[in-house]
Amino acid sequence: MDFAAAYASRSPAWVDFKGTVSSAPRFFYGSRTHCMHEAFDVQSSAGGLEVVDNVGIAPRCPVQAGDSIEICGRMVHDPGRPPIVHWTHHDPEHDRPGGFIRLHGRLYA
Repeated sequence: MDFAAAYASRSPAWVDFKGTVSSAPRFFYGSRTHCMHEAFDVQSSAGGLEVVDNVGIAPRCPVQAGDSIEICGRMVHDPGRPPIVHWTHHDPEHDRPGGFIRLHGRLYA
C-alpha cells in the first residue's frame, strides 16, 4: 500500500515516507513497554502525524523542528487524532521487519 493510501485508510500499515519535523521531541515512559520513548510531529505529503520511537531499543534520534527525515515504521490510526507511526526501530526478537528513522544520512534503528 502506498503512503497516501495508508494515511487515508483506517487500517494499520507498514509505511516508508519522507517528511519535515514540525515539533521538538517529547519524552515519556511507556506503560506497556516499560521503556523511554521520544515522540515528535511530522508534516508529510499526506498530512500531519506523530512519530513515536522506542529509545529503549533504538538510539535517540536528535531531531529538531525543520529537519527533513525519512521514516519507516507501522502506521496506526486513533480516531479523532492524526495517525501515529511507531515500530521505527529494529526488532529485538527478530520476528518481523524493523523500521528506522534516517536523519542527515544517518540511520537510527
